[in-house]
Amino acid sequence: MLPGASPAGRVDLGVSGLRSMRGDVMVCLTTAPDHFPDCQDDPAARKLKVRATAAGALRFDWLPSADYAIALIHDENGNGRLDTFVGMPREGFGFSRNPAIRFGPPRFDAARFTVAGGPATAERVKVKYLL
Repeated sequence: MLPGASPAGRVDLGVSGLRSMRGDVMVCLTTAPDHFPDCQDDPAARKLKVRATAAGALRFDWLPSADYAIALIHDENGNGRLDTFVGMPREGFGFSRNPAIRFGPPRFDAARFTVAGGPATAERVKVKYLL
């Protein structure tokens, strides 16, 4: 490791509560509050897309020490986006730290957790469905 560099961190992400094993789980990990929850146009975001059958335990390696937030969706029909009906999600979604959902997605601060070098940071996300 270079002098002054922080050791790489790791996030072990457990996903539970999927109502089916159809489709994909799409995960976004970001340090940027302005790009949360969708990570759109965030060049530093880390994204994963896995089959729902393989989504129980995921991992992000080689992360710099920082504050992060995770957003995920259960894309049951595999079309690459969160489907909605009258503005309400028709597919599952979840966030790190499992914040209460009121009107719209939580703010970055509600989902924020810290990654530092050393032991892995464990995050557990329970997927929620509104429809």
